[in-house]
Amino acid sequence: MSETQNIEYKSNWRDEYLKWICGFANANGGTIFIGKDDVGNVVGISDSKRLMEEIPNKVKDTLGIFVEVNLHKNKQGEFIEIGVEPYPYPVNYKGQYHVRSGSTKQELKGAALDKFLLQKKGKRWDGVPVPKVSVKDLKQETFDFFRKRAFKSQRIDDDSLTDSNEHLIENLQLKEGEYLKRAAVLLFHSNPEKFATGAYIKIGYFQSDDDLKFQDEIHGNLFEQIEKAMDLLFTKYIKAEISYEGINRIEKFEYPKEAVREALLNTIAHKDYSGGVPIQISLYSDKIIFWNEGQLPENWTVKTLFEKHASRPYNPDIANAFFRSGYIESWGRGTIKIIKECKQAGIPEPVFSYESSDISVEFRKDIYNEKYLSELDLNVRQLDALLSFKQQGEIVTSAYIKRYAVVDRTARRDLVELVEKGLLQREGEGKGSKYRFR
Repeated sequence: MSETQNIEYKSNWRDEYLKWICGFANANGGTIFIGKDDVGNVVGISDSKRLMEEIPNKVKDTLGIFVEVNLHKNKQGEFIEIGVEPYPYPVNYKGQYHVRSGSTKQELKGAALDKFLLQKKGKRWDGVPVPKVSVKDLKQETFDFFRKRAFKSQRIDDDSLTDSNEHLIENLQLKEGEYLKRAAVLLFHSNPEKFATGAYIKIGYFQSDDDLKFQDEIHGNLFEQIEKAMDLLFTKYIKAEISYEGINRIEKFEYPKEAVREALLNTIAHKDYSGGVPIQISLYSDKIIFWNEGQLPENWTVKTLFEKHASRPYNPDIANAFFRSGYIESWGRGTIKIIKECKQAGIPEPVFSYESSDISVEFRKDIYNEKYLSELDLNVRQLDALLSFKQQGEIVTSAYIKRYAVVDRTARRDLVELVEKGLLQREGEGKGSKYRFR
């Protein structure tokens, strides 16, 4: 067996391995084997009696925790098993905080350490109190905006319309003792970037990944960012097809507004504001990507995050304010709503991605329609093939040859051109190769 999230092998004992025990205690627990090589083969240890006494004492004296230490023996020799339980409070090694991540040990510093300590205390970044900021420092226009939205969505009663800003903040649970929480500053302050670097949105249009054509930055508090971003996206970046029903003008946008709004809300509610990196919305000719820096709870996918965004968000105080304002219509239906809106608009389901600390949602246009394809430089066979094989999701070379009565070379040339134009993706070789729709 190789080393995993919960297993570590060491051929002999060194006191520095107390750091590894610290890392397991601060993560999900695990087991360290002393007397095994990197792939788990027993190489044996000497002086097992001494180690059986020293290891638990050193762990207790240095880390302040208890571990289970067992001695095992087989034909290859003796080895020690150290079982480490996960601890609900932070464990440090001589003032250093280590954590197990994958099959490696990492020392936490700076923002990562702050985040870890907060989580161990059951707190989130947005729930930390901020000194020297009062309700009087917050923006009155944003309070008025919030009350109108919340009343319209029936999330507050008539009395709340005339209630003081102080009481509103308390009702939203945006205070801790005498202090405002960070969430209150992000939501209602005129310039939250004074308190959280990177608390803004960047929108850019790209011709390709390394060819940015134009961009905008959206600043202000989170309620202002939502409204400004939606307005800018649907006036400058996202095109609309115009039609008329009688004298009524009908606009059909490339991406459904409600799905885009839901993605934007989730991106804001789940952003890790301690990282100092702004939210990024990247638009291309055929797709739009919402990206934020964040971290998912254990065993979650991004799709789970969207389904649970109202009940277990990365920033619960911010998400609660969104719900009370009526931005979030119902609990735990984010993914369902986005997928439903995309299907109704006739575009593919969005792609939810999570890698390291990168969380993204990608919407793609339905590029396989006659209006869009007719604007490309395609021959009659290529255009017909994309429209005819669309439902199958792939084109097999042999089927293309049979349908259009062409030789293999012609078929391959046509299909390779479609790959080069980014319309298909090739799998396999020869007559049995397949060309999948994106």
